[in-house]
Amino acid sequence: MTDIDVVHVPYKGGAPALADLMAAQLTFMIENVPGTLPLVKSGKLRALAITSAERSPLVPNLPTMAEAGVAGYEMVGWNGIFVVKGTPGEIVARLSATLAKVLGLPDVREQMATLGAEPGGDTPQTFGTFVSAEAARWGKIIREKGIRPE
Repeated sequence: MTDIDVVHVPYKGGAPALADLMAAQLTFMIENVPGTLPLVKSGKLRALAITSAERSPLVPNLPTMAEAGVAGYEMVGWNGIFVVKGTPGEIVARLSATLAKVLGLPDVREQMATLGAEPGGDTPQTFGTFVSAEAARWGKIIREKGIRPE
């Protein structure tokens, strides 16, 4: 998307890659906000852009990739809570309501922010639609690029 020739270096996780970035063995990397935000805030790393479509309230002065000149690039890390298929609807609704309450607590939101995470949450149906869309999107990219597990 940028016409920059880069070499992909596979790592077994963000921590070893960050260690090599800090040791100047890499010139740049794309990593999640929770893993890098403390290093950016301490001045040990320089953030160039955020890969989400919108700026993050955690780093409001950091431009998006589109704002930095790479239109169409969007990638976000996310976590979710899943249950076994066939779990009764009333249990799913109860879990969802409880999680929404917990994620809405000011101290939980504050703690997540210190880790560089933004709590989300919606209905299980909305989350299911999101997961399906992500699977389709990344599945297409994996097939197009011929990506195979190592």
